[in-house]
Amino acid sequence: MIEVFGGLPQGADEETPVFVISVAAQLSGLHAQTLRSYDRLGLVSPGRTAGGGRRYSMRDIALLREVQRLSQEEGVNLAGIKRIIELENQVEALRSRIAELTEEIATAYAAAEQAAAAVHRSYRKDLVPMRQETALVVWKPRRRR
Repeated sequence: MIEVFGGLPQGADEETPVFVISVAAQLSGLHAQTLRSYDRLGLVSPGRTAGGGRRYSMRDIALLREVQRLSQEEGVNLAGIKRIIELENQVEALRSRIAELTEEIATAYAAAEQAAAAVHRSYRKDLVPMRQETALVVWKPRRRR
């Protein structure tokens, strides 16, 4: 996480929209008009105040820096950058879903093992287990003389 002015306000995290557009522009190294343009294009969508003012989070600042890097260093156009961001968001959503499903499977597996153990405990104690063996008998009739 990026350290800014000694950190974020108490109770805020990197997702909390706290920075006005002028501060976000300064932190990202971009002009405020560029931030407005990116917002209109849907590249970086900051939070809004009740009055409609933009508020940027640390995550937004990092995303603005990434947009700038992709544009300037990699030569990707804004449409390409938007698609990259969309795909990265989809990948993150899929990773979250995989984690949820993995947890559900682990819970279901534990419940199935508990149910199996309960069934085993319910077996009648007066029954004695017997070894089951199989045998093969080959019958050869005697020859008639």
